[in-house]
Amino acid sequence: MSDHPAIGFLASQHPGSLEALAELERRYGRVAPQSADVLVVLGGDGFMLHTLHEHVGLDLPVFGMRLGDVGFLMNRYAPDDLLERIQAARPVTLNPLSMRCEDVDGNAHEAVAFNEVSLLRQINQAAQIRILVNGLARLDRLVADGVLVATAAGSTAYNLSAHGPILPLGTEAVVLTPISPFRPRRWQGAILPADAEIAFEVLHPERRPVSATADYDEVRNVARVEVKLNRSIAPRLLFDPEHSLEERIINEQFLIPEP
Repeated sequence: MSDHPAIGFLASQHPGSLEALAELERRYGRVAPQSADVLVVLGGDGFMLHTLHEHVGLDLPVFGMRLGDVGFLMNRYAPDDLLERIQAARPVTLNPLSMRCEDVDGNAHEAVAFNEVSLLRQINQAAQIRILVNGLARLDRLVADGVLVATAAGSTAYNLSAHGPILPLGTEAVVLTPISPFRPRRWQGAILPADAEIAFEVLHPERRPVSATADYDEVRNVARVEVKLNRSIAPRLLFDPEHSLEERIINEQFLIPEP
């Protein structure tokens, strides 16, 4: 990257993000994402995920600054010395999960997820799901609100709320976590090799319908869902050295809830 990269700014609809956008474009210029050397994203984690989905084909490094409610994937916001911060930033490559699923009518659907793929019950009855890993049934019947597969970067998101383990960034693994399991009650999930092929078969999908969501792309009434890490997609997030994603993941594991 040159010492004076062309920056494409992208901002969420949060009022603070739009104000910051105007200030930064006044200072550093305005370039369309297609003509940029680097993207600077203003908002929270949700908008960062949206940006990665929308602009991954540009193959540009992405530097986020937090101006939203949640900013685990973002750096602190500061309008000064942005070019120097980008030059000094440390890159982290994110590989998403590919989701392929078939609904009860036999229609096929595909999506990718940088955080997680989650299956959730659609009605008051618990979902019943068979779990296969590398073609072998590992759990014949999970009775639960649902189940999810998370990447290392996504392990601190929905997975953590579902009491799944946090994976250090760079770990060659994904995490499989049940959501409010009823049977087997004490099953806490599994940590699987990154290249494991995971499949979910919904039992009684007409009576106990289940949806599948890859980040924010939802498919209703699924019958079978296949999940695998996609190494052909590899966006690069940039982080300030003193506030790296690796350090945040470590810190997250030592947070003690207040009584």
